[in-house]
Amino acid sequence: MNRKPLNAPTRAFRTGEVIFREGDPPADEAFMIHIGRVEVRKRVGGEDRLLRVLVKGELLGELGLFGDSARSATAVAAEPVTLVVIPAKRLNHLVRTNPALAVAIIRDLSTKLLATNELLAAEGRRRQADDRLATRRRHLRSSAGFAGATRSGGGSEGAPKGAARSDRVAPSDGLAIGSEDARDRLR
Repeated sequence: MNRKPLNAPTRAFRTGEVIFREGDPPADEAFMIHIGRVEVRKRVGGEDRLLRVLVKGELLGELGLFGDSARSATAVAAEPVTLVVIPAKRLNHLVRTNPALAVAIIRDLSTKLLATNELLAAEGRRRQADDRLATRRRHLRSSAGFAGATRSGGGSEGAPKGAARSDRVAPSDGLAIGSEDARDRLR
């Protein structure tokens, strides 16, 4: 059944059309998806991440109504979408007079919050792993004992005074390495 509530205004969006953007000022309305699917996206670590896909019957944009805060994510029509517009005053009245609706909205907000927390935690773990890898690479390069091991008339240019001259020179990352141990650490 595809009937919309009586006297409820609707808005239609084409595939790919932005419904609202993360950071937009708070609005005095929320939406219920009547037809179609909506992707909710958030900028995390400089990248656009998909938080969830909402479908018919789900609320969208309600978070700003309860906290008077900017939009926390971007909503994009994943396919042609029709949304039922729910003015803030109407939703507020419905929540106050219908405890079951209030509990359902709280549960929904809770689920959305947990999913966002999981995404952010995964992003944090990914960044930590990237940082550890970069640190390890820097450490290996700096501890590899790079010495300017070039031969010139029997001397060792670039080697500290008194250091043994190495006859072994192997390129690695475009640098000369004077010991097999150092080469092994870079492999």
